[in-house]
Amino acid sequence: MPDVVDSSYFQSAKKLALKEYSKSTSNGEVGYLPSLEGLIKNSDIVSEVNLGVIEIPLKKIIGTYSHLRSLSFAKNFMPLLDKQSEFQTKWTLLYNVQLNQGIRDSIKVYEYLNWFYVIEGNKRVSVLKYFNAYSINAEVIRLLPQKNENDMSIRLYYEFLKFNKLTNIHSIWLSKESYYEDLLPLLEDYTPPTSTFKSKYTYFEVEIYQAFREIYLAFGGQKLQITTGDALLEYIKIYGLPEILNQNDLQAQMKEFIIELQAMCNETPVDVLTSPIENSQNKVITALTTLVIPKKSLKIAFIYARTIKDSGWTYAHELGRLHLEAVFGDSVTTDYIENVPEDDTAFEIMKVLVEEGNDIIFTTSPVYLNTTLKCALEFPLVKFFNCSEANPYQHVTSYYGRTYEPRFLTGIIAGSMTKNNIIGYVANTPTHETLSSINAFALGAKMVNPYLKIKVSWTGEWNNRARYSAEGNKLIKMGADIICNRSIDVSHPVSLDYGVYSMLCTIDMEKGVPDKYLATPIWQWGIYYEKIVNNILNDTFKTITDMFSNNTKLVNFWWGIDAGVVDIFYSKELVPPDTQKLVNLMKRMITDNTFHPFTGPIYDQAKTLRVDYDETASNEQILNMDWLVDTVETEIPEIKKG
Repeated sequence: MPDVVDSSYFQSAKKLALKEYSKSTSNGEVGYLPSLEGLIKNSDIVSEVNLGVIEIPLKKIIGTYSHLRSLSFAKNFMPLLDKQSEFQTKWTLLYNVQLNQGIRDSIKVYEYLNWFYVIEGNKRVSVLKYFNAYSINAEVIRLLPQKNENDMSIRLYYEFLKFNKLTNIHSIWLSKESYYEDLLPLLEDYTPPTSTFKSKYTYFEVEIYQAFREIYLAFGGQKLQITTGDALLEYIKIYGLPEILNQNDLQAQMKEFIIELQAMCNETPVDVLTSPIENSQNKVITALTTLVIPKKSLKIAFIYARTIKDSGWTYAHELGRLHLEAVFGDSVTTDYIENVPEDDTAFEIMKVLVEEGNDIIFTTSPVYLNTTLKCALEFPLVKFFNCSEANPYQHVTSYYGRTYEPRFLTGIIAGSMTKNNIIGYVANTPTHETLSSINAFALGAKMVNPYLKIKVSWTGEWNNRARYSAEGNKLIKMGADIICNRSIDVSHPVSLDYGVYSMLCTIDMEKGVPDKYLATPIWQWGIYYEKIVNNILNDTFKTITDMFSNNTKLVNFWWGIDAGVVDIFYSKELVPPDTQKLVNLMKRMITDNTFHPFTGPIYDQAKTLRVDYDETASNEQILNMDWLVDTVETEIPEIKKG
């Protein structure tokens, strides 16, 4: 090492330190490095685990162990001490070592809650951070805090430990517990294209995560209130886990993708539109279109998951499409593709529809949500709608019906007509919409019959008629004499009129088969599509230049009986007259907003009061419902990840 060292780099580093120190103190924060001594003073550390020497990312080193040493550095690990000191000399010598041959000596750190605090080697860390190096070898001693279910950071940390044990990845931090459960199965099934790394997890960290991080931060990702790991997981959910991350493709995708991440960070709640917007209310609807000028003939395409002939759900949407053509004539042209697979084929089909010049694309099943978003990100000038109760995105507007309203009414019929006081309910998967529908059905039944029980059986699939029949048979064996969502023949008149495939029915207990079809919720998709398209053609869906501004609200269409998009059909011959009167009365009250199905008191299965006396569940509570009422007998199954 030279006897005389150039101190200009130290002075440059100190300027960075003073700038960071000033920034921190002006915000009312301590300007020095955090010290672990102070952080864990009142914490319960249950054990220390020596992890040996491992490579750790420098971005995760955020402090030093001792308070005294922390006073030598600003929060960015740049030196604060005066020049012409021994500290300056040692720092500058280390700078030269890194410049000429690289710092190879490992440091010693504590790891606490997935952050690292230096015991030995503070100046080495400072120099490497000045060089913007990525990692350093360190002897790591892990401090394990006592489990505390009331502390989110500790709960997250224990989820991270499971992830870290399998992958040995330290750099990826996720901000929600469920995120690790989402990511791990993806990595377990992952097969990278090369074996030059010691493990596929190392390959993922270096070739996927680090490459993503570089571009994500270049687009301003550090300004968002999520971690880089969060952003990458959202990317993978849409685009899949790539074998090789093409930087050119990612840069092209990031422009629109980061808009969705900004919306995800926005604390402004989703604007749930519970009734159609009239043409005069154009200011609210402005944020819902990307159409520049409505063409003379608006071109609209529909994506169907099943065939029109074999699926009541698809047939109902087809009735809606035909309704559009009948109402608007030459003002619109429509087309559809049926039986679209639920894989990447759907994305390619949507791209073809865009290339054919469609202005609006309706994807009519929740299974297409991610694929719809992927296509909408690539073609932001086309307006995409997805039929699901999921929260909407900036690029995709969701639309659905308040299905709990007609379910409540069919529950009244079931509760008044059961003889065994056991009613069966066949459900698909435990989405919030499914749970709210089960609860509303149970509350309607309980209102007229406090002695019954609702037994639920799960198909685990969306819109599978064969599975619905199989699960219905299980409920019959449990003694259910009335079943909700029992499959019917496609040729049944109700199916032909409305597009339904399952109904509320009584059971012939001797034969174990449906006896009489009583009632069913029905969809009037034509009304939905007419109102949306009418707003576009009348310029209520105005052109907007601020579609992607940070202030744009996410909008979810969630219309009900009052809008005519959901309703109930029941048999005038089979449902008793007094029950008909009650159903009609309650329907009018729901329509007039003088009664709400989720009016308290409502208790869940654990007898916890969920909705208080004379209170009504909010839209947000219903849209995020994750519990079942006390008369329902079933466990809520977990939705498979990955």
